[in-house]
Amino acid sequence: MKMTPSAKATEVKQAWFVVDATDLPLGRLSSEIAKRLMGKHKPTYTAHVDTGDHIVVINAEKVRLTGKKATNEKFYWHTGHVGGIKEITPAKTLETNPHRLIERGVERMLPKGVMGRDMFRKLHVYAGEAHPHSAQQPAALDLGKVIAKKNAK
Repeated sequence: MKMTPSAKATEVKQAWFVVDATDLPLGRLSSEIAKRLMGKHKPTYTAHVDTGDHIVVINAEKVRLTGKKATNEKFYWHTGHVGGIKEITPAKTLETNPHRLIERGVERMLPKGVMGRDMFRKLHVYAGEAHPHSAQQPAALDLGKVIAKKNAK
């Protein structure tokens, strides 16, 4: 009987990719990035081994929020002090720290625990065009085509 191959951590090849977030919907972009960070797009995917790739996201400030999410949705946190509940809208976050919007979306789609945190460290998000990862020679990844293909179904 032939056994299903299981990837080993020493055999995994992790590539680098650049994704341009210009005019892509935030949720669909986040889910595709999370899938690639986990390695689910590869035939060698193994649940207990980090088989994902490094993803560099550029132009985070140009990501698209559909519907009224930019103004109606709110993110809450508590400072730890009495009466210290704070809130911010995605539109305000997009103005001040656009990279956090994509990071928050992707982080919540990854597994919780040690391996999920390791996968999240392979995500690099930048507000503008420039990024410091040119030495890794990242290949361009057009997620716009993948997202458009899923929308057509």
